Amino acid sequence: MPTARHIAHEFLERNELTTIFGNPGSNELPFLTGLSDRFSYILGLHEGAVVGMADGYCQVTGKPALVNLHAAAGSGNGLGALTNAVYSRSPLVITAGQQVRPVIGLEGMLANVDATTLMRPLVGWSGEPSCAADVPRSLAQAVFEARMRKRPTYLSIPYDDWDVELDENARMVLDRSISRASAASTEEFAYLVARFESAKNPALVLGGDIDTAGLFDTAVALAEHLDVPTWAAPSAFRLPFPNRHRLFRGVLPAGISSLSQELDGHDLILVLGAPVFRYHQHEPGAYLPEGAHLVQVTDDAEAAARAPFGEAIVADPSAVMHAMLGRCPRRGNDEHNYLPNPEPAVAENALHPEQVFAALRDTQPAETGYIVESTSTNSAWWRQMDLRTGGSYFFPASGGLGFGIPAAVGAGIGRPDRHFVGVIGDGAANYGISALWTAARHRVPVTFVLLRNGSYGALQWFADLLDVPDVPGVNIPGLDFTQIAEGYGVPADSVTEEEELRALLAKDADGPRLIQVDTALTAPA
Repeated sequence: MPTARHIAHEFLERNELTTIFGNPGSNELPFLTGLSDRFSYILGLHEGAVVGMADGYCQVTGKPALVNLHAAAGSGNGLGALTNAVYSRSPLVITAGQQVRPVIGLEGMLANVDATTLMRPLVGWSGEPSCAADVPRSLAQAVFEARMRKRPTYLSIPYDDWDVELDENARMVLDRSISRASAASTEEFAYLVARFESAKNPALVLGGDIDTAGLFDTAVALAEHLDVPTWAAPSAFRLPFPNRHRLFRGVLPAGISSLSQELDGHDLILVLGAPVFRYHQHEPGAYLPEGAHLVQVTDDAEAAARAPFGEAIVADPSAVMHAMLGRCPRRGNDEHNYLPNPEPAVAENALHPEQVFAALRDTQPAETGYIVESTSTNSAWWRQMDLRTGGSYFFPASGGLGFGIPAAVGAGIGRPDRHFVGVIGDGAANYGISALWTAARHRVPVTFVLLRNGSYGALQWFADLLDVPDVPGVNIPGLDFTQIAEGYGVPADSVTEEEELRALLAKDADGPRLIQVDTALTAPA
């Protein structure tokens, strides 16, 4: 008779969930024993780093990732990183060990009390098997829910369930599969085309889901076909369009009034693959400029339902984009589509972030993927970078710090055929620094460029925005990340000159490396 563990392992193998990101405790050991050679266990030294690595892996591979956390404490440690995975719509399958069933009600040590509510409302589904016989089915539901919802799921499993022998009915879950088809109707296609053709000054707004779905090149083809100005939706966690394309107008500001002003003069705004909208700074005002009409196309039904204005069509944006390419007349014919790169700004006593980003642009391969967690340098980043391929930009989707270093490690593990660079601020680095050990352990060939300005720069900008200039806790002097990195086993250099930086970046590395760069303090906008 097969055990619950045997069936679970076979189900995970059949569904290609054989890379496990985890930090184990006693409750998890019975699940982890007896893994076949097909499984790979990626150890992280803190659960926040574990979830961040899995998020990066998931985003670059386009596949669900399996995460194994330790009971309630380990799950709680991963919550901050989980917020980013939720808004990047990463289908993480998170499992956690639960105490043995007779001890849960007694609230014994490591009992996860009311486990199914712990990770809500962040996860899209949360469960705990009703009995050992329900373990395989519950695990399958966690996997299918994550895939269908494009959102993390959570499953708490009592560790005495794993050795229980089950009958053949439990094995039937091994042959399960679920598929989903979603497309706009013929009438909706016709409506969209008619609205676009009748608009005097239409615009496109593209969300991170466009890049996640591999539609970067399709978005370029559509914008050029229609010859319309194109923005990235606010709070961008992926780049859905080349940032130096002549039609690109930048990332929309994340305030109500400033976003509305940016779109002024456009009578139709077509939003593809994005919520409407993910605001940040509070700027009251009209949602849209006068005379503007908005149509949102998304496969995220929740995002469509919670939008406060505009029309929404819940459908696969890919089908809509291809339909518009086929049905709308071509307007554009300009072949000179890319703008020249500007000279970087300079600063005294330290490198300007623009100098760092210009060096990256000039020395790294064109298809490099950048995992960016340096919020105070956003304006410098977009001014200097020239990103023309899909999967080139990843940013913490909820703004939760600790994404950058772990996600870069996970990306390198998930796509060893690609080149990745982590661009990390010194404030953000502290939240996920332990992932450097995993990078060293697996010799992940990721370059970490650490911008050190001794401050939480974005907080200083926000303090000015909120007119509270005297708040404490925004300065963090005295950190040397070269010593920290080398302590984790990652070679590190510190540079202060642009030519020295360019020379280091031009060198090939067969494993992880960290380059600390002292930079001037800048504002994100």
